[in-house]
Amino acid sequence: MSTTTAIAIYFLIWWVTLFAVLPWGVRNQEESGEVTPGTDPGAPAIHRVWHKLGWTTLVATVIFGILYVAYTRGLIPYDLLMAISGPPRR
Repeated sequence: MSTTTAIAIYFLIWWVTLFAVLPWGVRNQEESGEVTPGTDPGAPAIHRVWHKLGWTTLVATVIFGILYVAYTRGLIPYDLLMAISGPPRR
């Protein structure tokens, strides 16, 4: 696997993981009891973006590491990858 391919795969895993991590621990303004006038009561009370980005990076790195080890050691056969990602056979 080339470095460029590894970076691209990591970026995709990171981006998908971001959407999985975003809802973790979110409390909206209505739940916290502090609704700012002019905002939606369902808006997050505290954003904590840097916290979410840190968790995203950690989780994505673990996922990428597991997949990279499985790929480099041949635990996932190439034929299987081609069968599940290729066009359907008729």
